[in-house]
Amino acid sequence: MSDYRTVILGAGAAGLHCAAYAAKAGRTLVIDHAKAPGEKIRISGGGRCNFTNLHCGPANFLSDNPHFAKSALARYTQWDFIDLVARHRIPYHEKTLGQLFCDTSAKDIIAMLLSEMQPAELRLQTSVTEISKDSDFTLRLSDGAILTCENLVIATGGKSIPKMGATGFGHRIAQQFGLPLTETRAGLVPFTFGEADMALIKPLSGVALPASVSSNGATFAEALLFTHRGLSGPAILQISSYWRERQSISVNLLPGKDVFQILRDQRQKSGRRNLSTVLTDLMPARLVTALADHWQLSGNLADQSDSALAALADRLTGWLLTPTGSEGYRTAEVTLGGVATSALDARTMQCRSVPGLYFIGEVVDVTGWLGGYNFQWAWSSAHAAGTAIAAG
Repeated sequence: MSDYRTVILGAGAAGLHCAAYAAKAGRTLVIDHAKAPGEKIRISGGGRCNFTNLHCGPANFLSDNPHFAKSALARYTQWDFIDLVARHRIPYHEKTLGQLFCDTSAKDIIAMLLSEMQPAELRLQTSVTEISKDSDFTLRLSDGAILTCENLVIATGGKSIPKMGATGFGHRIAQQFGLPLTETRAGLVPFTFGEADMALIKPLSGVALPASVSSNGATFAEALLFTHRGLSGPAILQISSYWRERQSISVNLLPGKDVFQILRDQRQKSGRRNLSTVLTDLMPARLVTALADHWQLSGNLADQSDSALAALADRLTGWLLTPTGSEGYRTAEVTLGGVATSALDARTMQCRSVPGLYFIGEVVDVTGWLGGYNFQWAWSSAHAAGTAIAAG
């Protein structure tokens, strides 16, 4: 007889939520090497946890198989998690674009998950050093203990933010059992640039503005932030998941505006105004000064022909930049790629070739947009695995 019906590796969002369902089927244990559960939850959203998004749907996720997430997302939606939050009387609010945050603290979500998972056990500051499978799974732990279980759920996340303890452990388990992996890379991460571009970008550190950023067929219109290391802000983080090495990004510094028409109208009304002065009506002054110097803009509006104004409008709405890379897993919010969805049952998250082995959350090749979508995937995939275990 096994020591546990289910062992879950990872006390993050997916692991804790899965335990709430798996525990209904018998003795359940959650193991994590961290000192405290839900550390990524605790720091997320500036300590307020952007726990889901009102507009969550399959279109908000990247995967080699864009259809894989549909089943789990449909059977446990954002509204289901919102109901859970409401039952625990956790106050929350919508910030922007459907993003829901705790009013008080992300710790409220962690406390809720710990309450919901009862009577499952939680063992922290413990690592798994070896896993084998015969009829059951056998786990050797860092403290020397050996235990067995019928079901093993891998909820260890990806490689993002290693200082929080993130590793590729879940990917190594998948490889041990012969499961395919899709290429992993940092996602939702700031861009870095070469010396020439940084000569313009670095002095603008701290400047932010609404922008629309495009690459590889995707476009996001949110805030853009200049930093001393490169470009960041929601628009950049979003597009980073679609961008590939050596590709350019197109930055529209004035989204939603007919810049050419605005400049023509201003030329007619106030032709003697300096071109840079007019642009400061539209963008931060520090940015205008830097671009005027970089692009050698000078003169009054009256001095500019239609073709010159059109060329400037094109530059402002289609500024092409080529990142040299990203800041990597050190600051990435998620890991793109992971356990190939072809190896998993979309309804249960169970491995097709290894009965009783489940992969949920970020370790799987399903990655959401910025704004609560990755937490929703954690909740939905955890629900899929946990209810399958409970039903079995």
